[in-house]
Amino acid sequence: MKQSKAAIAVFITPALLLFLAIFVYPIARTLLMSLFRVESVTTPISEWSLVWFDNYVKLYNTELFRTSMWNLLRIWAVGGLVVMSLALLFAAILNSGIRFKKFFRAVIYMPNIISAVALATMWLQFVYNTRYGLLTGLFKWLGWQSLAAVQWTAPENMFWALLFAYCFGMVGYHMLIFSSGIEKIPQDIYEASIIDGANKPMQFRYITLPLLKGVFKTNITMWSITSVGFFVWSQLFSTVTASNQTITPMVYMYLQVFGAGNVVTERNAGLGAAIGVLMAVCVVAIFLATNAMFGKDDLEF
Repeated sequence: MKQSKAAIAVFITPALLLFLAIFVYPIARTLLMSLFRVESVTTPISEWSLVWFDNYVKLYNTELFRTSMWNLLRIWAVGGLVVMSLALLFAAILNSGIRFKKFFRAVIYMPNIISAVALATMWLQFVYNTRYGLLTGLFKWLGWQSLAAVQWTAPENMFWALLFAYCFGMVGYHMLIFSSGIEKIPQDIYEASIIDGANKPMQFRYITLPLLKGVFKTNITMWSITSVGFFVWSQLFSTVTASNQTITPMVYMYLQVFGAGNVVTERNAGLGAAIGVLMAVCVVAIFLATNAMFGKDDLEF
């Protein structure tokens, strides 16, 4: 027995040390750094200036950061509703017995295998372009001149153009998660419901949705994580270093840590660490709220 415990300790110790070095230490250092005024992430701890919770108070009083949080909330709520609805719809259709299921699934998922930089550039150059873009050409062909004249990347439209393009690229990823959950539901349940007189909408309402409770929790959590890390799309759609229409907390953190652009006058890695802590708290809060909403126990087939 003692030899077994010793063997277990020998095998677990390297993984435990790696976990502490890669995950626990950076988290602890970030939490600690958020309470200090730090010029750079490489600044020695001896040169940190303790400010306690001043970084968090400063963030609360900064209008640009509040704007970034508002943008993040809209991305998470509005974008999440659109993406989850479309992903669930496509997953249900693909698992309804249609032909060429694998082909359509690959087509819907394809945007996820393309670099975000390439995908955002495609939308800016070939979809939203007011001279030869897809939307302009389509509306001209339909005779809708008022829509054809819309400046899709103008400041007043920039956020929604950005959000629409981003949602287009994210549907396929969440569709696969929903699809995998639907495929695990035994067909016997659907066949029994048909005998009892249930049609397709009733099967979806009373069988598919209840049995996807755990999948919903996974999808909402994954969507929250990707939304908090929203950075590349914001940078590519912004015509300046930080636009009020496209800035997100991750972009603001980048500006604070590296002192980029003209919206910050000094670098403060401690302020950036405070933003990181707030984003982590948001994800954890959403995770706990999702668990409370859907419950901890999945329904059994």
